[in-house]
Amino acid sequence: MDVMPLLLLVAGSAAVAAAARRTPAPAPLLLVAVGLAVSYIPGVPSYTLDPHVVLPLLLPPLLYTSASDSSYLDLRAQLRPVALLSVGYVLFATVVVGWAAYAIVPGLSLPAALVLGAVVAPPDAVAAAAVARRVGLPSRITTILQGESLVNDATAITAYKVALGAAVGAGATWAGGIGEFALAAVGGVGIGLVLMAPLHWLRTHLNEPLLQNTLSLLIPFVAYGVAEQAHASGVLAVVVVALYLGHRAWEVDFATRLQEEAVWKMVAFVLESAVFALIGLQLPIVLKRLGEYQGLAAVWYAVAVFLVVVVARFVWVYPATFLPRLLSERIRAREENPTWRGAMVTSWAGMRGVVSLAIAFAIPSTMADGPRNLILFLTFTTVIGTLVVQGVTLPPLIRLLRFPGRDRQAETLAEANAQAQASRAAEARLDDLLADERNALPPPLVDRLRTVLERRRNAVWERLGQVNPVTGESVDDTYRRLSREMISAEREVFVRLRDHRHIDDEMLRALLRRLDLEEAAAFREAG
Repeated sequence: MDVMPLLLLVAGSAAVAAAARRTPAPAPLLLVAVGLAVSYIPGVPSYTLDPHVVLPLLLPPLLYTSASDSSYLDLRAQLRPVALLSVGYVLFATVVVGWAAYAIVPGLSLPAALVLGAVVAPPDAVAAAAVARRVGLPSRITTILQGESLVNDATAITAYKVALGAAVGAGATWAGGIGEFALAAVGGVGIGLVLMAPLHWLRTHLNEPLLQNTLSLLIPFVAYGVAEQAHASGVLAVVVVALYLGHRAWEVDFATRLQEEAVWKMVAFVLESAVFALIGLQLPIVLKRLGEYQGLAAVWYAVAVFLVVVVARFVWVYPATFLPRLLSERIRAREENPTWRGAMVTSWAGMRGVVSLAIAFAIPSTMADGPRNLILFLTFTTVIGTLVVQGVTLPPLIRLLRFPGRDRQAETLAEANAQAQASRAAEARLDDLLADERNALPPPLVDRLRTVLERRRNAVWERLGQVNPVTGESVDDTYRRLSREMISAEREVFVRLRDHRHIDDEMLRALLRRLDLEEAAAFREAG
């Protein structure tokens, strides 16, 4: 097996994603654009998007990172709008896009058109999370978009299987499709519920952070694989497990949490970068397979399907946002009042991604080549169109709509109040412990414990203070900088002692790790 193409893909996509952080362009868009350009450079390897790799190997960790970083409480509070988008909208888009394609493309059967509708129906989890992080959407909208993107793949994959069965003459029926959807949904959630508690127990009872993080890397694949073996939704199983583990992450050892955060950030960065680069690299393969559909006719079909996909989301989102409130007094009393601006952003934030392409590539050869190739082409153009058009215009749209910004002062005051309550509890606990003679400490060490506690309590309030008139730094920034300078001085001494053979490398690593932990603590303490 030649590993060089894989290394080039990972290294190249990571470099482009890193460069995107220094430009106004969203990283997904830049990665797709570079992938499109690179795909025609002579000598570049052919990167075929294999659904047997993307779905079981790339989708689970990407879903896991997104779900574990989401708030279970926030998602529960937005369950109704999330369900309307992740289930209702996906089925609506499947039917609308399918009927439109059937009417627009001569010779395309209705089942094949519905396959296309199911393939392009789900907005992409990776794209939604990337855009939400970049543009700073209001928390409620971000929660709804993330919740939708976590669940909609399961709906789309089930709808795709039903439509595909009809397209290839497998005798699929609507009743059978509804039963299959119910089995996939209930089974996926059920398997997630069964797995989450034992997996959390393992995480909290393994004594080695290395073993705990190894388990963490395996969890999304275990949940996905077990569910798929039971013909249930692996997507839902991963989401349920990840939400539970993320909600209970505070029970895991601190060293594990520090390592896990770093590991998963790296994994998500590499996979997200590679996924969007792969989308762009598919262009030569898609065009090569286009076959009988050529020229202006193919362009017209692509534009028409793209427009239907975009308009269909508006047609669904606005009624789904406002009609339930008009019809239900209970919803009006319980839920926050939505705005037309929020519905506008939710409608426009419908970028498609790698899952749609992977499903399209998975269409079996038992479907006729003409419809199969056309579906692949229209899926590709829809994915590229939504990423380019919506990805480029979404940030300026949000700025134009002038969403109220986050109240940083109110957030800091809430954090300070929480820290004050925690500090009082910690101080009371310290007094109780020191009353026991088994916990006797010299007075300087007792003072040090109290000083650290006082520092944490005051750090949040200091963010509200004035900046240094000479340096322009806040007290917070100055504290962090001085801490780093002190630790840097210690680090230089340790390295010099190692170089002069007064200590060995093993001792140096232990001393540097201690400094690294102190530096991380100082950084987090200062906010």
